[in-house]
Amino acid sequence: MNQTLVILVVGLSPALVGEHTPHLQKLAARGSMRPLKAVTPAVTCTAQSSLVTGLMPTEHGIVGNGWYFRDLSEVWLWRQSNRLVQGDKIWDTAKQRDPNFTCAKMFWWYNMYSTADWSATPRPMYPADGRKIPDHYAYPPELHDELDHKFGQFPLFKFWGPAADITSSKWISDATRHVMQTRNPTLTLTYLPHLDYNLQRLGPDLAHADIQRDLQAVDELCGELIAQADAQGQQILVVSEYGITPVSDAIHINRALRQAGFLKVRDEKGHEQFDAGASDAFAVSDHQVAHVYINKPECKQAVLALLQNLDGVEHVLDDNEKKVWGLDHERSGELVAISNSDRWFSYYYWLDDDRAPDYARTVDIHRKPGYDPVELFVDPEIKSPKLAIGARLAKRKLGMRALLDVISLKDTQLVKGSHGRPTDDPDHGPILISSNSALMPDSVSTTEFKQVVLDHIFA
Repeated sequence: MNQTLVILVVGLSPALVGEHTPHLQKLAARGSMRPLKAVTPAVTCTAQSSLVTGLMPTEHGIVGNGWYFRDLSEVWLWRQSNRLVQGDKIWDTAKQRDPNFTCAKMFWWYNMYSTADWSATPRPMYPADGRKIPDHYAYPPELHDELDHKFGQFPLFKFWGPAADITSSKWISDATRHVMQTRNPTLTLTYLPHLDYNLQRLGPDLAHADIQRDLQAVDELCGELIAQADAQGQQILVVSEYGITPVSDAIHINRALRQAGFLKVRDEKGHEQFDAGASDAFAVSDHQVAHVYINKPECKQAVLALLQNLDGVEHVLDDNEKKVWGLDHERSGELVAISNSDRWFSYYYWLDDDRAPDYARTVDIHRKPGYDPVELFVDPEIKSPKLAIGARLAKRKLGMRALLDVISLKDTQLVKGSHGRPTDDPDHGPILISSNSALMPDSVSTTEFKQVVLDHIFA
């Protein structure tokens, strides 16, 4: 077996590899680089599940970053159990071929209770007093304390939210190199999210100085990982889940469904709470794709007509089209909406900001019934953001209840980049780079990645 390192650089596309990424450019020059044909939706959980299983969402069941759990009548995003992913993973298949095979899975999603030999993933602590304490989950359990002791507490608030920056990717990279040195796995999978933040905040504009700095920063981490792999005689693959394309504004799909009488809310102390189980139809918005769930079947044609006429919607997939797109799974919505290339779907369902739920102005990836990229920004109307955040944190330290309500509800135009639909230009979609050109096919898709990795290990 050949030891192999896989570096997942979120948001990397062929168009971004160049003068600002010398280590990646050098790796591509000594091996080869290909555009990667994405699955739909091209979002983290779906794409990673297709990468590791070689299957379409129809088969592995991960139809988005979350979905409507019909038996619970609840929407859940960002679940973490690997048992949600149907199908044999890379490491399962490899171990069947050689029992001596081992795998370290560092911060890829669905990392809890996987069959990988070593793993780590973001997992905050939620004490009963309402606090959210940065932490990670690791297997075996002793790896958690070992990583904490060596690198400090996992910087969760740098992993997502307005403060997200290179710090979390650096922590993951350092932890990965430590595991490579101390465990010597056959296959190491690692995850660098850094590019995702400003590509969504600013858009994929290579002329922007901040994007250039981000590329240089993540390339430095790649360089360290590549050097570590080279020192251990490993083969190297660099992959991404999706590319980011420019967007102008959101499509408020749930507001349209509510105004048409399909989506229902309930009042809780003056705040409107989305009621999935009571709604005739609603959308789970996920970047540029929205699964539309219909509890009242006789409404389907009316909902279809509404979506087909909604500004910014490019496609609406019914049962037959879901099969064509590889989304024919029981977890999918009865309809699936796909946006125009320059738009994305908000989860917003309230019609009056004063009646929005309390979580709407916070970073809360679990309560919100859809993805919210506006969480990457502090509300521009807050004049002194650091002071505002500091005051709220001080209240918490004094034992007082205080929401970190610093996220805007009014300006979805803050978001300049998104993903999820197939990109019109492969150069702006996902990418695959290999240190071994002999093992790279002429063209490759996300579902073929698993075989490419196995070829690198067993060639």
